[in-house]
Amino acid sequence: MAGSGFRGDPRQLWRAFQWTMQGFAAAWRHEASFRLEAMLVVVVCPLGWWLGRGPLEQLALMVPVLLVLAVELLNSAIEAVVDKASPEFHELAGRAKDMGSAAVFVLLLITVLSWVLILTGHH
Repeated sequence: MAGSGFRGDPRQLWRAFQWTMQGFAAAWRHEASFRLEAMLVVVVCPLGWWLGRGPLEQLALMVPVLLVLAVELLNSAIEAVVDKASPEFHELAGRAKDMGSAAVFVLLLITVLSWVLILTGHH
């Protein structure tokens, strides 16, 4: 959506923020996986802050968890668009949804790996 006018206009920024909040609300309302992963963020990020030895470890513990949430949002968006475009089953639609789910899973593995490597490295 190309718009005319200054993109840094405070009203434009406020509308963009409102749309972002609508996206979070929709994900919370309609996506059980998002709710579960959001709860994970609420618990795990403060733990990462507390357990990390210094800012780099803290980031290495917290960022993967936040990325899981971001990729879950993208996965949910893909699923919504696929369902809108093709309500009946189609192999490509199923493949797109499965790949989005696989991306979330890969990030979950990266998160677990990061936590295990960092926390087992503490002596």
